[in-house]
Amino acid sequence: MLFRQLEPRTARTTSEVIRFALWPIAIMTVLHRVFIKAINGYVTDDFAPVYKASLAFLNHREVYTTNFDYVDPHYLYPPSGTLLIAPLAIIDPEKSRWLFILINAVAIIIAWYLLLKLFKLGTASIAAPVLLLAMFSSETVTNTLVFTNINGCVLLAEVAFIMLLLQRRDLWAGVVLGLTLAVKPILAPLLLIALVRGQWKVFITAIGVPAALTAIAWPLSKDPMDFVNYTLPYLTESRDYFNSAIVGNGEYYGLPTGLTWLIRVLLGIAVAISLWLLYRYCREDELFFVATSSGVLLTAQFLIGSLGQMYYSMMLFPLLMTVVLRNSVLRNWPAWLAIYGFMSYDGWLSLRFLTEGRAAEYLKTTLGWSLLLIVISSVLIDRYLAARREGRLDEGIEPAFLLPAQHESRERISVEP
Repeated sequence: MLFRQLEPRTARTTSEVIRFALWPIAIMTVLHRVFIKAINGYVTDDFAPVYKASLAFLNHREVYTTNFDYVDPHYLYPPSGTLLIAPLAIIDPEKSRWLFILINAVAIIIAWYLLLKLFKLGTASIAAPVLLLAMFSSETVTNTLVFTNINGCVLLAEVAFIMLLLQRRDLWAGVVLGLTLAVKPILAPLLLIALVRGQWKVFITAIGVPAALTAIAWPLSKDPMDFVNYTLPYLTESRDYFNSAIVGNGEYYGLPTGLTWLIRVLLGIAVAISLWLLYRYCREDELFFVATSSGVLLTAQFLIGSLGQMYYSMMLFPLLMTVVLRNSVLRNWPAWLAIYGFMSYDGWLSLRFLTEGRAAEYLKTTLGWSLLLIVISSVLIDRYLAARREGRLDEGIEPAFLLPAQHESRERISVEP
């Protein structure tokens, strides 16, 4: 029956009761974000320039007509991306936007399911409603749907790429990644993981797909060289608005250029140390290595690069899911304080404390990404030092509580007088 209470004999564990209670909350949150928040929209509209460019492309008119002197959302996709998204303009703008919202919502839900599968969790586990609720409660998913951009599809491609990479289906992994590179290069750093794992075939399709789409789109475009001459240089520049990268906030707050570079270099060193320790000692644990390394690479790109926007944090869901692994680097409270900074939908603007509230609002993402990189490098360095101290570096840097029984007994013997 609809209102049948969960019977005591059925609710054998606390997790089952929580799972039973969370599902309706998670489902209603999904429906609210898709059919209320997203349909209502916001003053920021990422979809309008995409639709305008798609319509211009289909009618063989100039696409790259954006005036970069204004702060409104710009159209920045290359001709290959324009070719892929052009079918959106076949129908009227309102229905096209609704369709794009639905496509991204479905993509996020599929990514949710694949993440569960990737980490060997089922829809019957407590992780299923927890993850779904966390995803659709986050700023990154909410604003992706409200602003109506393509990040939901990119997340799905990222999760699919990681799964295919781990399954050694290199050509298909490259196809998935290549489709995202044809639109926006946000996942390009993940090619480094394929490189260090020696999965060379990934590059064939990862480069071949956008190259082929560009070859098709170029003669169909009215002004493809304008992308090269105007849009591409803009993409390499930093800006002081809607930019949570270090350089963006540095320009906004008027920090000396030298200080901004010093912060970027220091965090870059932390990133390099993390990646080296992960590769040197953790690459045999493939899921942990790939998911953690991908998060480090992408966070570094958002933070140290020229442009980082808060809703890019969607690409960090595979990293966040590593918390279910016993050797996760995220099983500590500073990591989740960092995650709150770039995932929470909370607004910190204050009518009473204007300066402090504005600083908290504008800096929370930057500080969150920064703290996350610091935490990961600190955890890995601590594990390395502990393993070196105990003379077991040749066996990896796993935490002591994950060591086999023989190592524990050997350690006890070594400290006995």
